[in-house]
Parts: sequence; structure tokens; C-alpha cells
Amino acid sequence: MKARVWLPLLAFVALALLLARGLQLNPRELPSPLVGRPVPALQLSALHPGGAPFDTRAWPGRVTVLSVWASWCAPCQEEHPRLVALARRHPGVRFAGLNYKDEAGAARRWLQQLGDPFAEVGADTDGRAGIELGVYGVPETFVIDAAGRVAYKHVGPLTDDALARHIEPLLGGAR
Repeated sequence: MKARVWLPLLAFVALALLLARGLQLNPRELPSPLVGRPVPALQLSALHPGGAPFDTRAWPGRVTVLSVWASWCAPCQEEHPRLVALARRHPGVRFAGLNYKDEAGAARRWLQQLGDPFAEVGADTDGRAGIELGVYGVPETFVIDAAGRVAYKHVGPLTDDALARHIEPLLGGAR
């Protein structure tokens, strides 16, 4: 008889503890199996006709910020001024864009209107490069170290806090 009373109570306490732990987690900090590993070898068509080729195999030797974005993405538009300002503050860092599942003309117009901080922009029209990177959705930002390894992944629009706490320290001396 006593077990009948205590079992539901123990189950409730266990669920309450799990819920409390889950509420302490930051949903923006999704684990990525790529962190600490080489960035996947990706070669994509340039978004801009005659633009710089998008080839991650050429990235080692220089810190790279990779932004995954789309013109149809409202949060991408929200974060874009921060990305442009970050590129201005760090001219020694390569900024690359991965235009995700987007229409090329719309993407080019979007960059023309909002500013283009990217040295190269790859057109990922079918989303395969996004799959290789483990993209959950747009926007996402990766920092690739000078050795070509993924140092950090940010899911969602960049915030001032994320820039100050996570991204700027990784760009540190690369000005």
C-alpha cells in the first residue's frame, strides 16, 4: 500500500527535477559534433556571377566567420547589421556567407540593400552544404580557427551578448 503512495510522488519529483534542469539550459547553445573538428570540405558555386569561389579547403591559415543566412529569413535581417559591424572591426578575419535554400537574385538584392561583409558567398540552393554543417535553420554562425577547425557555432541571430562572450574572444588578435 505504501509503495502506491510513494511511487507517484517519486515520479513527480523526478519529473520536476528534470524540468528544472531543462529550464536552466540555453536553447541557443545546441551541441555541435563539428566543434573541434575540421570544417567540412565544401565547394559551392559563387552567389555573385564571377564572385570569389566558395571553397572551405582554402580557409586554413586565417580565422573565418561563416554566416548561414537567407533573404527570406527575418532573423537574418535582424542580425545582419551586427555582422557587418563585426566585419568592419576585424578586417583580418575572412567573412564567408552560405546562402541557404534561397533564390539567387533575391539574395543578391538583399546583400546590395543591407551591405555585403562577405569575401565569398556560396549558393547552397538544395541545402546539402547545410546538412554537412549540421545546420538546424537560419541564421547560424560558425567561427573557424586558423587551423581550419570549427571553434564555435551559434544558432539563431547574433546578439551583443553572444558577440562579446563567444565570438569576439575567438577573433581577438585577428584584426
